[in-house]
Amino acid sequence: MSKLVHVIVACAENRVIGRDGKVPWRIPEDMAFFHAQTSEQICIMGRICFDTWPGARRDSRRSIVVTSHPLPSSPDRSSAPGTGDFPRAATSLAGALEVAESTPGEVYICGGQRIYEETLALNRPLRLHLTLIHADVPGDRTFPEWRGQPWRERSRREGADANFRYTFFELER
Repeated sequence: MSKLVHVIVACAENRVIGRDGKVPWRIPEDMAFFHAQTSEQICIMGRICFDTWPGARRDSRRSIVVTSHPLPSSPDRSSAPGTGDFPRAATSLAGALEVAESTPGEVYICGGQRIYEETLALNRPLRLHLTLIHADVPGDRTFPEWRGQPWRERSRREGADANFRYTFFELER
């Protein structure tokens, strides 16, 4: 039996998730949620996401990086306690999911754009943890259109900070 795949993302109403290799907002409540959800779990992500997110190697995350290049071994890539031989590289999303199936923990898809696109195209159950930021934000990376898919809403919670209003959704298909 395949593990349930969790997709975790924050995006603006216009689907923007990134600009110039960075998240184009700072929402502490969303970051705390993201880190709490992915801590000690399997995190699948693309190479840019991995290279720009230092937390990918902390909190006992077992990171699987989808990349066509080997991950260099260096002091900044050292594994956290309990992560064994992670981070690991996979040449495709399918390869990353295969590694994840044999690894203890929940599977979280953490980005970027191409990995999200491939994941939402899969014919398998998904749980989407979506922080929808109620604004149009300029950016160069987007989350695929999810609104036309047959999601069932499991929960929602409103939030706001000094700059944005947002809603935390948990959807399942």
